[in-house]
Amino acid sequence: MTHTKTQILTVIDQYASRFKEISSYIGANPELGNEEYLASARLKEELAFHGFSVEAPVLGLHTAFIGTYAASKPGPTIALLCEYDALPEIGHACGHHLICMMSLGAAVGLKSILDEVGGTLKVFGTPAEETRGAKVPMAEAGLFDDCDVALMAHPYYAYEKSGSSLAIDAVQFEFHGKSSHAAASPHEGINALDAVIQTFNGINAFRQQVKSTVRIHGVINSGGQAANIIPDYASAQFYVRASTRKELNILTQRVIQIGEGSALQTGCRLVTSNYETSYDEMVTNETLSAAFSTNLLELGISQEEIVTGNDHGSMDIGNVSLRCPAIHPYIRVVDEVHTLHSIEFRDLALQERALDGMILGAKAIAATAYDVLTQPELLQTIQTEFKQASR
Repeated sequence: MTHTKTQILTVIDQYASRFKEISSYIGANPELGNEEYLASARLKEELAFHGFSVEAPVLGLHTAFIGTYAASKPGPTIALLCEYDALPEIGHACGHHLICMMSLGAAVGLKSILDEVGGTLKVFGTPAEETRGAKVPMAEAGLFDDCDVALMAHPYYAYEKSGSSLAIDAVQFEFHGKSSHAAASPHEGINALDAVIQTFNGINAFRQQVKSTVRIHGVINSGGQAANIIPDYASAQFYVRASTRKELNILTQRVIQIGEGSALQTGCRLVTSNYETSYDEMVTNETLSAAFSTNLLELGISQEEIVTGNDHGSMDIGNVSLRCPAIHPYIRVVDEVHTLHSIEFRDLALQERALDGMILGAKAIAATAYDVLTQPELLQTIQTEFKQASR
């Protein structure tokens, strides 16, 4: 490990107690997507404290921000991604209070040497990853197009290489029928709930003709008020997922056609919409991922502890990964096997052990970014891989 890289780690250690306090504060004050006012304020304050210029709001998103520090010397631009939204009812059960401070902590460490090596740091505050991920409009607006790499890490019960994720569409069906007394005059009604049930039946049959990597799952979120009233309104929400956006566009259209067929069968009027933001698939830059794993080894993690990356559902960093080379590895912050989005993981992710894992994650991110800043041949290989994957 070089002297300069050691300096980065020393600076992160110097501020570790401060970073832990901020993470604990965010963890103890969970806020839903696009409502993360407390978290966003604390993160912006910390960036300003360390000499970053802070732009907020971003694209009209009130809890989004971009913290920037540019050295006087030219060099690569590093994007460090922060997430800080919580889940309904169970708070920070996905550990976003740790994610944001891994990236911010890495930025502070890197800033200490940036004037020496050259380059630009951009810390993106990206709200609402769980629902209407801000990375999607940010990517669409070209905010990552001038970034050479984008880095973040996710808390977990294992060290896992950056893997893939599924592209996702969130489709809502709203069927409008006609109410009537179910016993006295059923012939005068148009049953919207029947249309929802037919849609589920059609989708269940459709699953026989899709790839094993496809996921379609849904719920009925409105189905009538009383058994003796024919429902004049019923609705259902589905997630449709596939390995690529191209494949997903075809699948989603088929699912919508099933809903349209159900409306035709029952005589209902159908309104379809997207109730959450669509995410594209995650394309990991394997060269960048390998550099991250190498830095984990240098930080004392054994090769046996770092497992192959898996598919963890759908993430808005997928849209970023199609704009610039990106990784989304996992950092072990708990010593018991509990899934993300569980109460057990949430409780462990608030403890000191998890905060120590967060500091290790910040160091691994910073060390990897340092390699990109100081090794032109590494950056060239990363960019070549990205261009080939984009074809």
